[in-house]
Amino acid sequence: MTSRRIATGGLIDRSKPLDFTFDGKAYSGFAGDTLASALLGAGVRVVGRSFKYHRPRGVWGGWSDDPNAIFDVKLNGVTKPNVQGATTLLEDGMVLRSVNAFPSANFDIKAGLDLFSRFLPAGFYYKMFMWPDWHLFEPSIRKMAGMGRVGTDMAADPDSLQLHDHCDVLVVGAGPSGLAAARAAAETGEDVLLVDDHPELGGSLRDDPTEMDGLPSAEWIAIQKQAIVAAGGQIMSQTTAFGIYDHGLVSLHEAAAFNDHPKLHRLRVKRIILATGALDRPVAFGNNDRPGIMSLRGATSYLNRYGVLVGDDISIVASEEDADHFAPALTAQGAKVRHIDPLSNGLRAIGRKSLTALAYDGNRLSTDAALCAAGQTPHIHLWCHVGGKLDWDQQRACFVPGSGPDTMIVIGAARGASDLETCVADGVAAANRQRPPALPQISAIPNNWPRKSKNRQWIDFQSDVTLKDVELAARENFASVEHLKRYTTLGMSTDQGKTSNINGLAALANQLDKPIPEVGTTKFRPPYVPVPLQLYHGARSTTQIAPLKRSALEPQSRALNAAMAEYGGWLRPAWYGDDMADCIRTECLRARAAAGIMDASSLGKIEVMGPDATDFLNFVYYNTMRTLKVGGVRYGFMLTERGAIYDDGVLSRLGENHYVVSSSSSHVEGVTALLEAWRQDGNDPDRIFIHDVTQHWATVTITGPKSREIVVGLNLGIELDAEAFPHMTIREGSYSGHAVRVARVSFTGDLSFEISIARARAPALWDEAMQIGEPLGAGPLGMEALAILRAEKGFIVIGKDTDGDSIPPDLGFTAPRDKKTSAYVGDRGLKTDNAMGQNRQQLIGLTVPDDAPLLPVGAHVIDEQDRSIGFVTSSYESPNLGRPIAMALLRGGRSLHDQEVKLHHLGKTRRATVTDPCVFDPKGDRLNA
Repeated sequence: MTSRRIATGGLIDRSKPLDFTFDGKAYSGFAGDTLASALLGAGVRVVGRSFKYHRPRGVWGGWSDDPNAIFDVKLNGVTKPNVQGATTLLEDGMVLRSVNAFPSANFDIKAGLDLFSRFLPAGFYYKMFMWPDWHLFEPSIRKMAGMGRVGTDMAADPDSLQLHDHCDVLVVGAGPSGLAAARAAAETGEDVLLVDDHPELGGSLRDDPTEMDGLPSAEWIAIQKQAIVAAGGQIMSQTTAFGIYDHGLVSLHEAAAFNDHPKLHRLRVKRIILATGALDRPVAFGNNDRPGIMSLRGATSYLNRYGVLVGDDISIVASEEDADHFAPALTAQGAKVRHIDPLSNGLRAIGRKSLTALAYDGNRLSTDAALCAAGQTPHIHLWCHVGGKLDWDQQRACFVPGSGPDTMIVIGAARGASDLETCVADGVAAANRQRPPALPQISAIPNNWPRKSKNRQWIDFQSDVTLKDVELAARENFASVEHLKRYTTLGMSTDQGKTSNINGLAALANQLDKPIPEVGTTKFRPPYVPVPLQLYHGARSTTQIAPLKRSALEPQSRALNAAMAEYGGWLRPAWYGDDMADCIRTECLRARAAAGIMDASSLGKIEVMGPDATDFLNFVYYNTMRTLKVGGVRYGFMLTERGAIYDDGVLSRLGENHYVVSSSSSHVEGVTALLEAWRQDGNDPDRIFIHDVTQHWATVTITGPKSREIVVGLNLGIELDAEAFPHMTIREGSYSGHAVRVARVSFTGDLSFEISIARARAPALWDEAMQIGEPLGAGPLGMEALAILRAEKGFIVIGKDTDGDSIPPDLGFTAPRDKKTSAYVGDRGLKTDNAMGQNRQQLIGLTVPDDAPLLPVGAHVIDEQDRSIGFVTSSYESPNLGRPIAMALLRGGRSLHDQEVKLHHLGKTRRATVTDPCVFDPKGDRLNA
């Protein structure tokens, strides 16, 4: 018998058996089991194969320190590769497949590679495959590389949820020190979050139960948890802090059931208390990688958490103090337990697929489990993520936290503390912003470093790095610890130095005849443990890539049978009705004859206020804005620093120091960021304030010759005649007691009123406007009809009728460049020889015979040598003019007025005449009505 379930105890639920398979064989476990504990409980020793030599591997550790129990797991049609068995909870129906083994972990046809190990030392692939040509071997090597296998059903894997949060104090680790810290900090009134990667709180108190304050550890844990919550603290179990980044950003992985969404929490914190504990360092001896050789604390964790006794005849290869402490719990379950000094001469493991005996001091002793601990290694990965330094503690034979950031305190076993009293005191001190005192002196841990042996000694179980590999690397002058890591693969993959780092450094130090601290350590980088790849995904599918913004008037549009589509990141009505062409034509004619009522809520509304707002906006805009009067509206451009057009829109002045910037729907975030960037560059940020209120205000635009009659019926408390309320002005009024802003601006070229009101009030305003307008012949106006109406007037859409090189003079706006004397963004770029040239691509109109087909958008205007000198940007069939219309960017276009040009598109040639872009009401009589 190598391992078995004990009758009682542990945290598993024996009333809920769970069935699963491993490498095609059926097994069962219980709710609360991990994959590793379920296999151990079923008596399975060989759970995988090593990466290079395909040697049999058994479970080593009790949690994330285990490098061996890694599986491809399938459940309900979803496969996940390289799942860590020691940290993944068992679910009913799981199908486990060992990685790096065929056909099974117990019998692997590639195991014969171990016979050739002397020919496959560290770095052999750098030398062996150079001749005659690396590419001859590359396909086979790539096929053999890697651990798990990505299945074709990976596509069914759910996306992650990505959340943002913040707190005052983050406590990482819910062992005795972490619980004490979280409780003390929460009781001071701070916003505290405690995270732990296990399903249950308690840390080492679950692995090795004992009394705390005269209470069983389980009761003490429950009291601390209750006190933390009562004081307002939050607790997240099954949550791993796997990376710490700049500006207090911590990444948390909240695990979920196998087929559910994992969660990524991006947490901003003011300070961090690190209580991540420590793990057993393996003992290096001959054949120390055999299944049945385990971490001492890992084995006791399987006993106390999962009710699994890992052997009946157990050898503890650790210090006498550790043996005395842990042996009674194993003996109490009927195991025979003995202590073996890890410094015994000639210590080596015997057994082929599993440990059967230990040989030492000339003796051979039968045993089915060897529980090892050569000292403890603190979990200091997160400390190093933020630039924390490490100090070598000679007595404890490990690296402990040294100098580091003021925003993080390391406590408990993570800093080398070994007794519970010190751990709890550390937590209370850290909660009160006090650094823990120096650790007490202890008896030095014996030098259990790897030493020469006739048998191979494994330092990295997963990557098959042995003591001889380290010695070879040193002989070949790979003496830097970072070079050692890359030459031998020591500490790579999922281990990340947890079990292998200290032994590897000690072996290298011995070869270089240097103290361990002079050898140094490799850099610890996120993630601290493997996390699901989907946590890292950018938003690449559905609406996550750019979440659709929705208008408050969407229900009204849908009630009118609107065809909804995305425009500038907003879901907006494209047309109203079933037949697209007929509906668009009807809406264009109706808007010119009576009125069109449109949802324009997406237009940017960015308020700029403050004593310096006027000068600031005059600098940001190409056009002169300093002279804009209160109640006035002015059209203008924002430019990049090289003078290219970034966005266009209108600026409204509501008060002496109060403006509203109206930007394109798709540029709201960009314009806000541009304004904020310039606010912080050369300005006093306390005298300029920027606030995007686009989502606060909904806008109903009423446009057309009868629009004034409709607006009059809304009783807004505003004089609406042309003299009192002229074009390009703004007024403030009210609708049913709620504030409205009404701007006389137009994107159709007709009399128009843009009415902005709080989102919640917009549906009532829309419904009444539609009710008033119906007998007048008015109706809804969609985006496709609007595009035709604006093209009839020669109004542009940024990014459609401009490109990344377009400047305002290309569109006919030359006055600011010629007359504006104050500095503005892009002014220098507009004075270059290229910008001042007359042969630039300029906006023009194109006409074709009335019975000719539309000009294709993108068609190239070509010269006599068939070279492109421009292209068509917009092209529509105008219902109001009864003919096609088009706009284009054409090199030197304005000088070609009334001339015929040749166009080329998809192998066909067309001809058109250059005209002014505005082909409807060129004098603007309808606009100023």
